[in-house]
Amino acid sequence: MVKSVKRIDPAALNLKEQVVSINRVTKVVKGGKNLSFSALVVIGDPSAKVVGYGVGKAKEVPSAIRKGIEAAKKNLRKVHILETTIAHQVLGEYASSQVLLKPASAGTGVIAGGAVRAVLTACGVPNVLTKSIGRRNPHNVVKATIVALESLRDRNAVAEMRGLAVEKL
Repeated sequence: MVKSVKRIDPAALNLKEQVVSINRVTKVVKGGKNLSFSALVVIGDPSAKVVGYGVGKAKEVPSAIRKGIEAAKKNLRKVHILETTIAHQVLGEYASSQVLLKPASAGTGVIAGGAVRAVLTACGVPNVLTKSIGRRNPHNVVKATIVALESLRDRNAVAEMRGLAVEKL
């Protein structure tokens, strides 16, 4: 099942970026080692409930971050969340990383670590409980969190799927 994702225009949004991880990588060549940097960046607009991630690689850290932001702008997604929390518990999986997201009452805040926190604050979820299960590789954890957020269903979509009125849910 291939979903067609509607492109979101980054120019119309008030995007905030956050660097999740910077990795120093070397390539061994005949003359020695070539040093470069890889940056994982999460961007989002909390008011529009939009989030995206990107990876940039370059010889210097600032240009790697810039490339990551540009890649993330091409990879934006809309997320279905309520005013204060998420609609239901959901488990997102990517490779061997799993992220469990649970709804939380108002005033709880974002209970999450590192990469998961970056994604949830970028898309504007004010109250949520999370648990990272399996491998904690930041790249896979970010992707698993976005998979979990994408699998959140809108109340109208669930009502339509079940053939009920929205009020009966």
